[in-house]
Amino acid sequence: MLETKRRRAGGRQARAQQRAQAVDAKVIEAGIQGGKYLPLSTADMEKIHRGALLILARTGISEPSQELLAIALPQGAKLNEHQRLCFPQALMEDLISKAANGYVVHARGSRAGKDDMDCSGKRVYYSNSGTAVTTYDVQSRQYRPSTLKDIYDFTRLVDRLDNIHMSGDTVLACDVSDDYEHDMNMLYAMLAGTEKPLCLCFRNRDHLQAALPMLDLASGGEGKFLAKPSAVIGGCPIVSPLRFGQSNLGLMIATAQMGLVSDLAVPPQAGATSPATLAGTLVQAIAETLACLAVVNLVNPGAPMTFAAWPFITDLRTGSFTGGSGEQALIAAAAVQMGNFYNLPTSVGCGMTDAKHIDAQYGVEKALAFSLAAHAGANRLCEFGGMIGSLMGCSFESMVFDNEIAAMISRTLRGIEVNDDTLALDLIHQHSIDPGHFLGAGHTLEVMETEYLYPQLFDRQPTDAWQKQGSPDVLGRVAKQTEDILLGHFPNYFGVRGDAKIRAHYPIKLETQAMSAKISVKI
Repeated sequence: MLETKRRRAGGRQARAQQRAQAVDAKVIEAGIQGGKYLPLSTADMEKIHRGALLILARTGISEPSQELLAIALPQGAKLNEHQRLCFPQALMEDLISKAANGYVVHARGSRAGKDDMDCSGKRVYYSNSGTAVTTYDVQSRQYRPSTLKDIYDFTRLVDRLDNIHMSGDTVLACDVSDDYEHDMNMLYAMLAGTEKPLCLCFRNRDHLQAALPMLDLASGGEGKFLAKPSAVIGGCPIVSPLRFGQSNLGLMIATAQMGLVSDLAVPPQAGATSPATLAGTLVQAIAETLACLAVVNLVNPGAPMTFAAWPFITDLRTGSFTGGSGEQALIAAAAVQMGNFYNLPTSVGCGMTDAKHIDAQYGVEKALAFSLAAHAGANRLCEFGGMIGSLMGCSFESMVFDNEIAAMISRTLRGIEVNDDTLALDLIHQHSIDPGHFLGAGHTLEVMETEYLYPQLFDRQPTDAWQKQGSPDVLGRVAKQTEDILLGHFPNYFGVRGDAKIRAHYPIKLETQAMSAKISVKI
């Protein structure tokens, strides 16, 4: 029996008290399992796998560096007649079998342990990234060049958004032109702004080594960062079609040598830098990503790497990239499925809406891409929070809006638990007879905080109540929450002494006044 017959004891006040006592109730959690959406059949995946291996063995990758050749050729890779680096099938199969099947990105400080990200299996997390060159102002509907302060502001915003689990460099600091100064200031702004795991990209491989003292200080002392890495190191080591990008290739080699996570992105664009067919773009993306896997494991066997096949779509009428299309959502999910085929940790670019404002197009494109990628089982949904305008811009309000969407998607990932208690057969029998409804049932009160997710920003009130309030739209509520966070949350997780040490050793350009409520914050 699920429960004895109950009357409504105490009415609304009693129900409110019972809800308030449900402190530990959790409807969703970070790392919830995906993987039930399978756009490819088993036969499809085998064909793509065999096709990718043929590409790597026959066509290979052009422009390998001398450093890479010195590592790869003695271990079985070969140069073909076109001087392209090829990976024989037997070598690739061996490297795939030995590759790391997962990794952990650690949170820091008070978040350590509870906010770590276990990127293995089909656990799903939401991650910022994008390096957009503009920041979008919702009020003026204008895009402006992004700044170093924007990096800090976006990061501290993420610090307060529970459903975005990793913070990345969402925008470029267009006001810092020197490559070294840009990378060190980008890192400083992000480490100061949050203790969540980070996704980083350096413009030069030497900058990774130079950044270690700052990463160590943020992690608690010398050697602490490498012991428990709190960041993955990204880049685009492949220039499609099938060519190494020298700068990011060097960074990937350096990252693998240090045993850190190589968090690349491989974005061939259908009809432009890859075949126009979805299957052709997909097999090329898989081959290019496997080439990176080969490099990482030839450099340091078993070093962690994200299987980051990010196939992109072209609007063939114009030749422009389209991030919000149905084809983009579909092929991204298929790329995730291929990563799971190899049992490798995955990421995918999604949420790359073509909308220029938070409007109906924005909502449809974001929801479609987020949902398919999450249900395909991507470990990390990247380009997630705030990206807008086909990756050209990032928006504070958009990031808050996407945080709300993430919660709803996670609830769909959790699915429906079917057992004797949730079927509630006795309850149905009892309450159908008397009182004829379930609103006051003890069972209803018990599950209302664990079965249902209640949105913070989306409106569910009656129409007449909404009209009496002036018919507000969701963007107004989003803007209010964004403003509340940005006017009240100014973290610097280095602390006073740590910050002084950083400023003494690095050319930090972000003024302390910009990290304080003493100055106005324009959003």
